[in-house]
Amino acid sequence: MAYQKKPAMNPEDYRGSSPIVTEADRLTLLEGEQYLLVDEPAPFVRRLTLNRPAKRNALRPELRAQLHSALQRADQDASVRVVIIRGAGPSFCAGYDLSAPRELPPPQFQAGGDGSFQRAAVQGWFGLWDLAKPLIAQVHGHCLAGGSELASACDLIYCAEDAKIGYPPVRSMGLPDTQIFPWVVGMRASLELMLTGDSMSGTEAARLGWCNRAFPAAELEARTLAVARRVAAIPSDLLQFNKRSVHRAMEVMGMRTALRYGTDLQALSFHTQTSVAAMQGFGNGKSAAVAFKERDAAFGVASDDDSSGKPSGGPKSKL
Repeated sequence: MAYQKKPAMNPEDYRGSSPIVTEADRLTLLEGEQYLLVDEPAPFVRRLTLNRPAKRNALRPELRAQLHSALQRADQDASVRVVIIRGAGPSFCAGYDLSAPRELPPPQFQAGGDGSFQRAAVQGWFGLWDLAKPLIAQVHGHCLAGGSELASACDLIYCAEDAKIGYPPVRSMGLPDTQIFPWVVGMRASLELMLTGDSMSGTEAARLGWCNRAFPAAELEARTLAVARRVAAIPSDLLQFNKRSVHRAMEVMGMRTALRYGTDLQALSFHTQTSVAAMQGFGNGKSAAVAFKERDAAFGVASDDDSSGKPSGGPKSKL
């Protein structure tokens, strides 16, 4: 059965109501316009660049599918030992693209029922986590919502000092799909992020443990590549076990189970009056830029989250 077209955003898309999708439908996401640049800046180092700078690299289904495909190919390529993910233009990634046409199929299978989208997002997150080759996120500019989840799925993260990392959708739409913050920055800092929707700077993110280090923006690319070269000096047959030793420790402590539990809470949060009203606003034709501006007005600042690609302001947290 061919994928059925849908109207522009429908709240039910995020509550598990969706048409039948085949693998052939998903393959169409890999065709046509390409949103990913690939290069090899050093021996054994592959670099993937999210290439939607006008939209601050917001994650359309095509970009998500192309990224996963490129990562899977790199994981099977003996000439690659480590992969860097970065964003073109002024930002790493502003999150999921809420303006993407709804007729596009999701990039991977989504089991039906409440929390379908959320479970698929976490499944995709673990798809990165479970790769044999280490991933390095090179973060600059905005790294918000789904963008922060993408970076968090990487093994190492290096940030520009003035980067902006956070999850503003907690102010109106609901929880993160991948609730990683408690595992990497601790309870108190996570609560401040979740209870305010504020963002942290790259410097704050490094201090709290969300990223490994923060560098001046002008040095970020060179410093990230220097780390990648050091990682790539270890052969992949051993490197994969070095990576998994840390992952397994986190999983023994319950991280994988907790992230899966989080999808149920996220799905439940979408049934609150606040979230329903926010999603209905999109369904009625309201743009993401307008919706985010209205949401953040209560905080007395310009929007800190705008997947339309337009510049925005907004405070960073004082974590």
